[in-house]
Amino acid sequence: MTDKEQIRIQKYFSDCGIMSRRAAEAAIEAGEVTVNGRPAALGDKITPDRDVVLYQGKPVRARRKEYTYLMLNKPRGYLTSMTDERGRKCVTELLNGVHVRVYPVGRLDLVSEGMLLFTDDGDLANKLIHPSHSVPKSYRVKVAGEVSDEQMRILRSPIELDGKPILPVDVTVHRVDETGTVLKMDLYEGRNRQIRRMCEAAGLTVKRLNRVSIGELKLNGLSVGRWRYLTDEEIEYLKKIAANTRKKKPSQHN
Repeated sequence: MTDKEQIRIQKYFSDCGIMSRRAAEAAIEAGEVTVNGRPAALGDKITPDRDVVLYQGKPVRARRKEYTYLMLNKPRGYLTSMTDERGRKCVTELLNGVHVRVYPVGRLDLVSEGMLLFTDDGDLANKLIHPSHSVPKSYRVKVAGEVSDEQMRILRSPIELDGKPILPVDVTVHRVDETGTVLKMDLYEGRNRQIRRMCEAAGLTVKRLNRVSIGELKLNGLSVGRWRYLTDEEIEYLKKIAANTRKKKPSQHN
């Protein structure tokens, strides 16, 4: 245990939202505070996660931090960044009415659009983007012209990006019309510009790229450029994903 890990009791009371530091000092002097069963004294320090602090016989617990979780339907032309030194538009400019500082979970590049999650829960965000968690992300990718069988084979093959093989990607044809082909692509990792680089390797030109879902989370009619808070069910779903590591890689199409 180090001094750095410890805090003064009166600060702990203030951090927990129980009372001010001055009021806590008065409570300590009045003998109303104990630490691990012994009367506390002014100047005593505690380790919040280890020591048991009682005030008038009742436990004093750290106040639970309330986190914010939300979803944005990102338009094209916005950077997935908090700020940009070149003055380009950033996704945070679209979060009008959000009164806490939240950060994007993962990325969508400047000309891509669709679902983007934000939170101030750093622990959950780090777990969701960690490669040990296979959270499927679904995209609608519009490419020019028709897609040949050979091009589909390339998209589904275990190609390498930056010298490392990618996880298998599920690729199916969603729609074909006179303006091009829309592919449905399910990814289990997020390499830098992965879809665009895969399409380039197959000789395809991407005209539009839209992320439509992350796992079971859907946009559900959320308009482009608008955001909404996640529901309790959606938050619990993400926490369950974060708590489970991938046991095996997804199967590959033949």
